[in-house]
Amino acid sequence: MSHALDASGAGSDTPNLDFAGTTPYEDYVQADVLTHLQHPLSDDPGEMVFLVTTQVMELWFTVIVHEWETAARALREDDLGVAMDALARSCRELEALNASWRPLINLTPAQFNAYRSALGEGSGFQSAMYRRMEFLLGEKSASMLVPHRGAPRVHAELEKALHEPSLYDEVLRLLARRGLGVPAAVLDRDLSQKYEPSPEVEAVWAGIYSADDQHGELVRLGEALTDVGELVWRWRNDHLVATRRAMGAKVGTGGSAGVAWLEKRAAKNVFPELWTARSHV
Repeated sequence: MSHALDASGAGSDTPNLDFAGTTPYEDYVQADVLTHLQHPLSDDPGEMVFLVTTQVMELWFTVIVHEWETAARALREDDLGVAMDALARSCRELEALNASWRPLINLTPAQFNAYRSALGEGSGFQSAMYRRMEFLLGEKSASMLVPHRGAPRVHAELEKALHEPSLYDEVLRLLARRGLGVPAAVLDRDLSQKYEPSPEVEAVWAGIYSADDQHGELVRLGEALTDVGELVWRWRNDHLVATRRAMGAKVGTGGSAGVAWLEKRAAKNVFPELWTARSHV
């Protein structure tokens, strides 16, 4: 490792502290931008942690979308190595995302109410990047584009994602190319619609998991997707618990059904046949 030079040109343990402009660290990380994006709207000191935690979640959404898009592209190109690496990274990132609930999980109703009015009609379900995550999981819904009509770039990105194959679509297409019995109705479905479970796809996964080689690449792919699905389920449940503790069964800040809506989401599994197929192995 190189060391900074002192005035005489000799080696020194002191890092270089003198830069003509901003530091290389700042140029790369944009820390000054990130640390000045917080503008609390109430006088309550607890709002700052809520705001920062939410912004951190948005950054994790962004990198997870990047990983799943990388994996989907690699699957399309039959490059399971790149896809598996991206899925593995996304699991570590999902663990970090889920840990983001910890600063908020113990909010009492009074603590949350101290700054809840600052949110106005704002709600997490309006997050465009989270919506892209859901679309990549096959949870498609054209109605979820409506809140973003006033932001043309964001709306266009979501509309594009709505009509593109999800991560699971690319997995099923790969299985079909491997000669497995994924039905044409699944492969040729309207990609803008929510994915619905298929008995034939369930049978494909049951066959993969019943194979003699439990270390084969398709079993490992199934397990990588199951890891993702489990962590998404944990994210949804942690969201549900945090909301229950902070606001009970009241209407959500964005006018949603609050806890009832989150309970419905938490009850669903992504990549559904990967879970149901296990009953037939």
